[in-house]
Amino acid sequence: MMASRTMWVNGPIIVGAGPAGIAAAACLHTRGVPSVVLDRDDCLASLWQRRTYDRLRLHLPKHFCQLPGMPFPDHYPEYPTKHQFVAYLESYAAAFHVRPRFRQSVVSARFDHAAGLWRVTASDASDDAEVVTEYIGRWLVVATGENAERVIPDLDGADSFKGPVSHVSEYKSGEPYKGKRVLVVGCGNSGMEVCLDLCDHGARPSMVVRDGVHVLPREMLGVATFSVAVFLLRFLPLRLVDRLLVLLAGLFLGGDLARLGLRRPSHGGPLELKNSKGRTPVLDIGALDKIRAGEIKIVPGVRRMEAGGAELVDGRFVAADAVILATGYHSNVPQWLKGSDFFSGEGYPKVDFPEGWKGESGLYSVGFTRRGLAGLSLDAVRVASDIATEYHSTSPSPSPSMIAQQQPQLVPCSQAET
Repeated sequence: MMASRTMWVNGPIIVGAGPAGIAAAACLHTRGVPSVVLDRDDCLASLWQRRTYDRLRLHLPKHFCQLPGMPFPDHYPEYPTKHQFVAYLESYAAAFHVRPRFRQSVVSARFDHAAGLWRVTASDASDDAEVVTEYIGRWLVVATGENAERVIPDLDGADSFKGPVSHVSEYKSGEPYKGKRVLVVGCGNSGMEVCLDLCDHGARPSMVVRDGVHVLPREMLGVATFSVAVFLLRFLPLRLVDRLLVLLAGLFLGGDLARLGLRRPSHGGPLELKNSKGRTPVLDIGALDKIRAGEIKIVPGVRRMEAGGAELVDGRFVAADAVILATGYHSNVPQWLKGSDFFSGEGYPKVDFPEGWKGESGLYSVGFTRRGLAGLSLDAVRVASDIATEYHSTSPSPSPSMIAQQQPQLVPCSQAET
């Protein structure tokens, strides 16, 4: 049995209850604008809660990662753990009265030009009967982010491999891999950290490095590398800062990275590639020492998988008992946002940062800047300010007590069962 209903939303419809979605809702709340937040999972920040490994910490100092209006607790370390970050997000949502509607999987969102409204269709299959709800409102905020879906590469001969193949989103700890040979495909921050964790649990990882990668120290003389970069960007152009970062990385990490199999990209510095391609530089937290010690082996690309391992592009064979795909994530916006050319086929706004937060007909985006939590926070503030201006031009200005108690109104327009 399937039930369907239509609900009017007297504020923005926000798709996604990760950091981007709750930051947008919080910024709207402080401006007296109610909103409805929809998410397909059953918890806040499901990527952080369900699809990250146990040892994960924020890669940047906490003051670069706080959301608008609420700093991290003073007792948190400089690099909070994932559990601390999730607790912070839950406290943040509670402080700003953000209460997402969970298990609402958005299957389509389309602007109705005749009505001048957004129609967002969401399916809830958590009960025995599927319930399809159409949410109707004046504004749509896309906040599903850059990491909505896993990237699964098509490895030639994958069916021939006899061991388990999993995505890094399923990885929690290296404990189950103790004593095993593990092929980690991908050399970003996740790939490097998973290899380090595997070593710590007695596994023998080999890491596939196909392309060039920028590796930077997480800190230099006790100062976060990102803090150094932000300071330098106040006075110098980005390309010059990139050159300085590469020079400093050589001084602090050593000049033998290419010999180890970690060659730098031939074009583009670490910040330039992060901003233009979303390719985050690796911040070393100990993996390089394991690579130099031979505990993590660097191998080139995979030509094809075989029963007991992989044939590499240079003709060598690497034995493996398991494969972990540290191949990242991608946006899923093109799967459900219909009739809009604001987003590209890859699921990013076509207009580059810092102008990619606003589309036409009440369409907004939060969290697609390729600049992490600081970028999504900037988006959230801009989006909330813009919507609030329009919202209050047609609504009476609320008092502070009204803002504290403001809740979105979901008004049933019609209901039918089939």
